Amino acid sequence: MNLRANLCCCLNVPMDMVTPRQTEILALARSQGRVIVDDLAARFNVTPQTIRKDLNELCDRRLLQRVHGGAVAGSGIENLGYEARRLIAQDEKRSIGRRAAELVPDNSSLFINIGTTTEEVARALQGRSGLVVITNNINVANLLRPEPHIEVIVAGGVVRRSDGGIVGEAAIDFFNQFMVDFAVVGASAIDETGALLDFDYREVRVSQAIMANARHVILVADRSKLERTAPVRIGHISQVHTFVTDALPSERLARICRESGVRVEEVFPERASEPEPQD
Repeated sequence: MNLRANLCCCLNVPMDMVTPRQTEILALARSQGRVIVDDLAARFNVTPQTIRKDLNELCDRRLLQRVHGGAVAGSGIENLGYEARRLIAQDEKRSIGRRAAELVPDNSSLFINIGTTTEEVARALQGRSGLVVITNNINVANLLRPEPHIEVIVAGGVVRRSDGGIVGEAAIDFFNQFMVDFAVVGASAIDETGALLDFDYREVRVSQAIMANARHVILVADRSKLERTAPVRIGHISQVHTFVTDALPSERLARICRESGVRVEEVFPERASEPEPQD
């Protein structure tokens, strides 16, 4: 069996559906989480227009999802692997994390839920003092555990091996015992109607408890979340007080935020107006 046949077999894609280049693009997307048009054009020594055509065809077949500047793996019912998600919009997530951390003053209490962007908030909180951080994210706990002036409290429940998240009824009951100053939450997708969406019903129920027991809810999500979909509803963006993102290109969602009194913090606002190149 040749390399292409092996890749198609591993990806469960019939060989006659994709070209050899598209097969390699699929493999890269699965391993890295996201592929970028310009990077692929350089890799395969073709024009960006050729790559966009490849991506559009793969997205038409629901093998990838188109995002600004490239495409991501994953479908509307199943999330990407956690390590792959870490690779998506890394710079944006770091900047979002730093800005969200600036909104949390010392000597306050906060929830931090599951997600690669919320982990960046935790990373940016290192070195702070007087914080009480309550989380169902083992990765967040590990980031903040060594901090001498931050108390870390971890929810009880079932730990998911895939991402270190703690979910289940015990975690819901745990969060319902508190009323904290801030909640830092993420979402797998944000619909233009303002719906906040995720993939795991158990995780969603924990996120709902987190949002219900905080005085100020901070949503952290990069713009690619506006280009994805997921099947389970966490809530609505009107339940959020501050939305920290790299850019908000959707005027419809921006209007909903304004009408709902949601403060939007864009760390790269100029990107909201960047047009997606067309074929």
